[in-house]
Amino acid sequence: MSLDAAPALEVDPLIDDPATRILVCCGSGGVGKTTTAAALGLRAAERGRKAVVLTIDPARRLAQSMGIDALDNTPRRVPGTKGDGELHAMMLDMKRTFDEIVEAHAEPARARAILENPFYQSLSAGFAGTQEYMAMEKLGQLRAGEQWDLIVVDTPPSRSALDFLDAPKNLGSFLDGKFLRVLMAPAKAGGRAGMKFLNAGMSLMTGTLGKLLGGQFLADVQTFVAAMDTMFGGFRARADATYQLLQAPGTAFLVVAAPERDALREAAYFVRRLADDGMPLAGLVLNRVHGGGPAGLTAERALSAAENLEEGGIVDQLGGKAGLRNTRDTTGDALNSPEGQAGSPVTTEDLSHASEAAQPPGTPEAAALAAGLLRLHAERARRRAREARTRDRFTALHPEVPVAEVPALAGDVHDLTGLRTVAKRLAGEG
Repeated sequence: MSLDAAPALEVDPLIDDPATRILVCCGSGGVGKTTTAAALGLRAAERGRKAVVLTIDPARRLAQSMGIDALDNTPRRVPGTKGDGELHAMMLDMKRTFDEIVEAHAEPARARAILENPFYQSLSAGFAGTQEYMAMEKLGQLRAGEQWDLIVVDTPPSRSALDFLDAPKNLGSFLDGKFLRVLMAPAKAGGRAGMKFLNAGMSLMTGTLGKLLGGQFLADVQTFVAAMDTMFGGFRARADATYQLLQAPGTAFLVVAAPERDALREAAYFVRRLADDGMPLAGLVLNRVHGGGPAGLTAERALSAAENLEEGGIVDQLGGKAGLRNTRDTTGDALNSPEGQAGSPVTTEDLSHASEAAQPPGTPEAAALAAGLLRLHAERARRRAREARTRDRFTALHPEVPVAEVPALAGDVHDLTGLRTVAKRLAGEG
């Protein structure tokens, strides 16, 4: 199977274009979004751009791969990059970002009251949607500063596109919503004769809520709402502004997935949702694609040969043994080492030298080794076929989406050299 039905995603023209100011890497968890974002930022920097990578990854792999002891809410220069550009990286601290908003939009006394409020502390530390909202707040701050040529965003590991796209608006609506306004009404209406009836009704409602939620919790919420009164409109306005920024020219979304059914199903949902919301989709990055091995040696043929070896059907024939060891166009190029996941084939000629040094020709041990390698090849061939079918189902549903395949690496990415390797493969160079 091939990618003939899907256009190729050209990464270098995308990151070289000065009109591209924001790249958003989105997708389900565990598909390599953080590595992809870091590799894109590194390649952009080494091609002359001043780039910053904003990650929301709690595993802190980005800091390790970039040789930085730790990342925090402030962009830090990444040492060891090549070329004329610059690479900076940061990891979102959602509570600190929320604190910065309060400090920037409230007078000192009111800001202090908000920051010390128990309800605010719970809200800023882990309220549903806070992480996504603060990621977009930080993106808006970085973009408004005009300090960066390119901002690469590694989105939160959301289970659904709805979490990432809707959480900022939902939290903004909550903070500017009618429920919190109702809780604030008694404080605003207090002391006015015309509002006595309303106050009586509000007292009844808040008394009921106090029983359901706890009196102290309700008091904390009302204190928080009163202190935040002048800031409510700003949350919704900033959420709307950032949402429009994501739709604007200069922003590009990259959906990141692995060649697995669940990951590509989620990717297909992202593609549809981005289209529905008018978000500019640049393409799909398909990570950890397995390749290598000759097309002629199918899994069935490899298993059949392995069975013959194990049953003694070939080793009893001298010509068969010689052909197995020396003929490249039968099993040779298929017998890859574990590093073959990165595309490094081991031929039967190489294997024959190793086996002859360790075992006399034609021994049962040599036959068992060859059979094991054939079964390994069969397993990998079946995996490649399964990945190709899964990928082709996606491209059949979305033939307009450009695709870049990144072959699987032999090991984890843990430094700039590994990120460069990923970046080259993203650009189709490796």
